[in-house]
Amino acid sequence: MSDLRLSSSPPQEAGLEVAVAPGPRSGTVQVVVSGEIDLDNAVFLRRVLLTALVSHRGTLLVDLDRVAFCDCAGLNTLLAARCAALRAGRGLRITAAGRRVERLLDLTGTRSLFM
Repeated sequence: MSDLRLSSSPPQEAGLEVAVAPGPRSGTVQVVVSGEIDLDNAVFLRRVLLTALVSHRGTLLVDLDRVAFCDCAGLNTLLAARCAALRAGRGLRITAAGRRVERLLDLTGTRSLFM
C-alpha cells in the first residue's frame, strides 16, 4: 500500500481513490474519498482509514463529497473505522457527503454517529 503522507499519487483501488493529508485545523487529518465504495474495495478503504488513525494523532475528517456510490460494505467500513477511532480516544467525522451518501446515512439512521 502507498505511503499515506502527502504524495503526488494518492492510494488507489479499482474505482476508488483516497487522499490523506493534514487537516485544516491543528489536531485533524483530512481524508478525501473519490469514486465508488462497494464490496470490492471497502477493505482497501478500511485499511487506509485505520492506517491514517495509526499514523496520525488527530481526529479524522472524512470528505465523501466525491463518492458516487456507497453500499452497506462502505457504511460498515466507516462504522468500523469510527469504532477504532473511539477506542483510540479520537474521533471520525464526515465533513462532506454527496447526495447518495447522505441518503444512505439518513436511511440507516447513522448520520449522528459521524458528527
